[in-house]
Amino acid sequence: MAYAAAAGTSYQPVTAPPGVLALQRALVWLAGASGAIVFIEPSPYELVTLTACVVFFGTGVRMRLVFMPLLFALILLNIGYSIGAIPFLDRPEVMNWIFTSWYMAITVIFFAMVISEDTEARLDMLRRGLIVGAMIASISGVAGYFHLVPGGYDLLTLYDRARGTFKDPNVLGAFLILPALFALQSVVSDRFGKAFRNAIAFCIMALAVLLAFSRAAWGGLVITSAFMLALMVLTSRSPKQRSRIIVMALVAVILAAVLLAVLLSFDSIAEMFKQRASFDQSYDEGRFGRFGRHILGAQMALEMPFGIGPLQFHTYFPEDTHNSYLNAFMSGGWISGVCYPALVFVSVIMGFRYVFVRVPWQRTYLAIFSAFLGTVGESFIIDTDHWRHFWMMLGTMWGMYAAAERYRSTAPVSAGTSAAP
Repeated sequence: MAYAAAAGTSYQPVTAPPGVLALQRALVWLAGASGAIVFIEPSPYELVTLTACVVFFGTGVRMRLVFMPLLFALILLNIGYSIGAIPFLDRPEVMNWIFTSWYMAITVIFFAMVISEDTEARLDMLRRGLIVGAMIASISGVAGYFHLVPGGYDLLTLYDRARGTFKDPNVLGAFLILPALFALQSVVSDRFGKAFRNAIAFCIMALAVLLAFSRAAWGGLVITSAFMLALMVLTSRSPKQRSRIIVMALVAVILAAVLLAVLLSFDSIAEMFKQRASFDQSYDEGRFGRFGRHILGAQMALEMPFGIGPLQFHTYFPEDTHNSYLNAFMSGGWISGVCYPALVFVSVIMGFRYVFVRVPWQRTYLAIFSAFLGTVGESFIIDTDHWRHFWMMLGTMWGMYAAAERYRSTAPVSAGTSAAP
């Protein structure tokens, strides 16, 4: 709370009393940290974000006109889901799915409104909270995998893969990408002491991603890291900064290769790595494999305006859709099937517009945008539509869009000269 009260302010003076300001920022930190503990329902994240909504609405948060298209798309998306669920409302799992979808939509609007004000300080608190949460999840997963916690292997792993404080190893790996990007940014750009601490944090997160044995998370971490570092180089204000980023990135690659070689010297890790790295997985191939289901599902979607309802795809095929865009069509028909990709890809297109806008939080923006873009790509091969951190990033992105526009309009000189990564 003391740090929250003293955290840096945004471009616009904050008029809230210091105690209220500290409470608001502390809740943003807690929302980020609690996002890593989701193996129980309702999770701490739901409880924290619900409490934060009540506190922020009670102490002052504004709905802006710029968020109305976002709000409209989210409402329409969930109306489609709700219509598709009508024949199955007697099933508790379907009702829970619908309630979760509506609640995720609420969190998007909440984060958009929160981040649009006191932006720099609240983003910093969110970043710190996410890193703390990621360390808890990572250490739990690694400790469980290596039997460092008595009785923890069954709790913290699944199918011989680290899952930490998550239900699914794939979601653990996906969640860790954004905090890992934050740590990597510090490694390549901050002073030695802070960079060294974040290097340790990055190694622990990367190890947890590896032990989750999620191919999507492996590729996501590598691709988003490379993309973010490229953006940092392009947006750097001096040759010295660019040189340091490039050199430190090369050092990080070499150290990562050494770490991977050491880990693969363990037979159990090497065997699982070889198995998971293969592209000929049985559930990916054949007429009813992952990609075969995508084609057949797309054909069904064109013929069924109201879809087949949430959680019903597995009644037609051996497994779930593993494609969030197809799942939107299947669960909510044409309404949701059009709204979901439209919302996601409009957000991505807008995101590219703000990459080179010099705002005080530009470095944080590059990390969040890179992680968000990676999740958008991952959504083609896995169901991400109920990932809490995905909706958190979406709302945060829209909040930063609004804040950037206000920053440019109220401080045009500073906007062109603000510190960049």
